[in-house]
Amino acid sequence: MVAPSSAQPLTARPRRKLSEETIAGFLTISPWIIGFVIFTAVPVVASLYFSFTRYDVITPPRWVGLANYERLFTRDELFPKSLWNSAVYTALYVPLHTLTALGVALLLHEARKFKGIFRTLFYLPAITPAVATSFLWISILNPNDGMVNRLLRWLHLPAPGWTVDPFWIKPTVVISQLWVMGGAMIILLAALNGVPETLYEAVKLDGGGVWRRFRDVTLPMISGVLFFISTVGLIGAIQVFTQGYVMFHKEGQPGGPGNSALFAVMYLFDQAFAYFRMGYAAAIAWILFLIILTLTLFQFTLSKRWVYYEAGGEG
Repeated sequence: MVAPSSAQPLTARPRRKLSEETIAGFLTISPWIIGFVIFTAVPVVASLYFSFTRYDVITPPRWVGLANYERLFTRDELFPKSLWNSAVYTALYVPLHTLTALGVALLLHEARKFKGIFRTLFYLPAITPAVATSFLWISILNPNDGMVNRLLRWLHLPAPGWTVDPFWIKPTVVISQLWVMGGAMIILLAALNGVPETLYEAVKLDGGGVWRRFRDVTLPMISGVLFFISTVGLIGAIQVFTQGYVMFHKEGQPGGPGNSALFAVMYLFDQAFAYFRMGYAAAIAWILFLIILTLTLFQFTLSKRWVYYEAGGEG
């Protein structure tokens, strides 16, 4: 017997419906796609082209091939210095930021009263304008009459030259940024709240103490969040700009004493908007992109050794 003709439309309906849903979905996200193409994709491609040109905005770009990259690594003394400053800052900031946020999150997780008030207080610096916090910390860490050095002198301890000694300048920027750890703290607090209590009870029944519960349960269960925070912190640290620029950028001394606060993005900004070397600045931007990409991929490779995913074991 021949199948009824109505069977064909029944098999075709899901396809037609799926196609309509797909079109509706693309129409819904079309504003984002258009914005991404115009404001992100096109500028990225354009910057890659400009990195091989000599371009000052006023005159048309002139193709110079690899001259910008060759100059950066062979004749420019400040660019390697800026990369070194960014590397030292990143090496100090990322682990300290992660540990500080984790410590505060652990304390808030154990709090029994006023938990909401404490969360708000610790999160407030994260939404305070970076320029305002930079001016605040440059005042607090003033070597002469800053609050920190006054306290150290009162305790008869050495008072470092936070903002004038090249050795202490990068730690100064790190300290000013550790205060702004509210976002990471909130994420870690959510991860801690998601750890099953049954796991803690199992370790407790097995005779495990506080340290063992933290080592064998807490750390593995929040390792994915720690990986996320450290990776995002790494990407952000390499691109540090506002704090160094506001606190130490001066005419004729762009990176403070000894150029110790001349970070890579600050150097890029000066080349682009102070000297109008747009092609040179684009080359710096692409080198930074490759450095960030390499370090991020390295982070993902290392994560396979220590990040635990509940559904599928270690990453």
